[in-house]
Amino acid sequence: MITASEKKRENIAEYLLYMWQIEDLIRAFGLDLDRIERDIVGRYEGLEPGKRKEMLEWYESLIDMMRREGVEKSGHLQLNRNVIIALDDLHRRLMADPKFTRYHAEFYKTLPYIVEIRSKAGENKADEIETCFNALYGLMLLRMQHKEVTPATAEAATQISRFLATLAAYYKKDYNDELFKD
Repeated sequence: MITASEKKRENIAEYLLYMWQIEDLIRAFGLDLDRIERDIVGRYEGLEPGKRKEMLEWYESLIDMMRREGVEKSGHLQLNRNVIIALDDLHRRLMADPKFTRYHAEFYKTLPYIVEIRSKAGENKADEIETCFNALYGLMLLRMQHKEVTPATAEAATQISRFLATLAAYYKKDYNDELFKD
């Protein structure tokens, strides 16, 4: 919760990946708030009672949303899908505006990787932005499982990360009404 708030303000891409991880963590704990309290919140030593309560309420609200939205086993919460929608919208606006040549260049360097990833997705094809997030999240899971990452995958991830970092920086500027001033 504390980390999520900080990430959302500073880097929307990191925030989204973090929130996907939280969704999976909640699933791994069987959507059981008591287990989350014991094994996650309980590990924060010296946490003030008010912060502890706030953190538990945050997890409880996420669990409730996951149940109501039917994403207990897989999928993403609407609040996280809304981030993808907002980023996709910004992506389209940036691509339509010729003054964002740096962004265009990063996207076109990333596009071959997106096409390749989407070709392997079968019927579960996502738009470009979600495909990038899926790729980075998948890589993060591979690394957490100590599985081998090929040089080609690492190269793709580096470019996708660079592209999403550019998009996230523009998102922050847009959020602060500093992007489309003219």
